[in-house]
Amino acid sequence: MSIRYLFIAGLVGLYAWLTPGHAQVPETGRWQELAYSTAAVNAETADRYQEHIDALRARKQLDQDQVLLNRIQTIARSLIVAASKLKPDSDTWKWEIHITSDQQIDAYCMAGGKILIGSEFVQHLKLNDGELATLLGHEMAHAIAEHHREELSEALHINAQPGDTLDVMMGRLETDISMQFKLATLSHIQESEADQVGMVLAHMAGWESADMVSFFQKLQQTEADSAPNNSYPSAKSRLSMAQGYNKLWGKFTPVHKNNSAHRPRSE
Repeated sequence: MSIRYLFIAGLVGLYAWLTPGHAQVPETGRWQELAYSTAAVNAETADRYQEHIDALRARKQLDQDQVLLNRIQTIARSLIVAASKLKPDSDTWKWEIHITSDQQIDAYCMAGGKILIGSEFVQHLKLNDGELATLLGHEMAHAIAEHHREELSEALHINAQPGDTLDVMMGRLETDISMQFKLATLSHIQESEADQVGMVLAHMAGWESADMVSFFQKLQQTEADSAPNNSYPSAKSRLSMAQGYNKLWGKFTPVHKNNSAHRPRSE
């Protein structure tokens, strides 16, 4: 086989990976196969997020604790600056953050930066600012890594049906237990990845790595008191990752040491 042939074959392979159907997760470099466009997924999830927000507002379960909301939004600003460095396209997103007293909600971030945090979850864990930054970093990492887009694309690959539209696939993903079971391995990978990317975001934004460790210590205790969730890595392994980063970053002086000024570190 000639060198020229190998070179051409290599270019063809590289072109295949760089087409719009493929992308790499920031920081981890993991390749993703993507069937839907970013714009389409972000628009559809924005509509669903707004529906959820409107329902919570109607039930008077939205943004009741203004002190906590302001605190979360202040912390998030430093993370959004860091996010734009990992994923420049996120600088154009309309980030939105709310809190809810709905006890069924812990925290989530939908595609395009639509965030909802459960106030009871924060209060139950007694999160300080650095621990909150770790929680927010994890949720924002799902958006930065376009996990929802990847999950929808994999669901389409697993169970494509004639006439499937994006909104139909989203509905199936939310309600089809067998589909969720088939996606469990991917969900497990994404959750671990969100831990990693989220801690990098928090570090870039100047938050203490020791608070990342204490956050996962608190989660470990919570896991011990509740049924296991197979979509997540074990609390022990998540804590171990945080401890590893703390050893790596602990020598650096964070911008937010002792939860002081809320401004991003210049990298």
